[in-house]
Amino acid sequence: MRNIFLFIRRYFNFLFFLALQVLALSFLFRYNRYHEAAFMSVASEITGSVNTRYNTVEYYFKLKKANESLVQENVHLRELLRSNYQGADTTRQLVVDSIRVDSLVLDQKYFYRDAKVVGSFVTTQTNFFTLHRGLNQGVNVDMGVIGPRGVVGRIVNVSSNFSTVMTMLSRQFKVDAKLKTSGDRGTISWDGISPQFVQMRNIPKNVKINKGDSVITSELSSIFPANILVGTVDTVVNDPSTNFLTLRLRSATNFSTVQHVYIVQNKQLEEQRMLEANTRKTNE
Repeated sequence: MRNIFLFIRRYFNFLFFLALQVLALSFLFRYNRYHEAAFMSVASEITGSVNTRYNTVEYYFKLKKANESLVQENVHLRELLRSNYQGADTTRQLVVDSIRVDSLVLDQKYFYRDAKVVGSFVTTQTNFFTLHRGLNQGVNVDMGVIGPRGVVGRIVNVSSNFSTVMTMLSRQFKVDAKLKTSGDRGTISWDGISPQFVQMRNIPKNVKINKGDSVITSELSSIFPANILVGTVDTVVNDPSTNFLTLRLRSATNFSTVQHVYIVQNKQLEEQRMLEANTRKTNE
């Protein structure tokens, strides 16, 4: 307190001058319309500038919450896609461009769970992500994993609350895909060279292919829904010793920036695999 009084005593003249100056300006702006308008204009501009910067900072700190909200919304929207429902064939004829979705979602084939990437190992020949979702959240081995832009990989190991994903950038990863334009199917794999490119093999040489053509998952994939983007054609490699082309695709997913993914559960997969296994046993 003593220091405050000493400060006021030392700078009394200057502080008194400032007080009078503020009072004079107050009279000027209050009783002169021109100066009042000019002051309000400048004050509004300054206030607007400050509020803009404040909103920018506030928006930055709320990005995490906004991103999580968007992820939840995307999960809901993906589950509403027509391709996620596959009912058994019947003698009834569908006469509307829609599919039956009742309160029990009996026909729902694919179920989505959002997950956060908490570990990334993308510097080896077998690349993995770790997700903060596990058995306790309904995750199991051989579930597909996709990102906002396209295919990411598949679940290969699960603990109580975590799971590991073999990404598309792994030599052991394979997925059936097709050209969006022609529908010709091939197999996606990685050659272990560049993390930006994967290969699509077994495309007949008579197929017309252009740079930039999209490659999407096919209906034969058991863990991925059809029509999920894999990548776009970058280079067509013609091998004279075979009747097939090899396509070099630019991956739709940037594996170095993935933060949130969607785990895809094929609810009809177990039934399909059991039937196929029994069929193989019968034909042995």
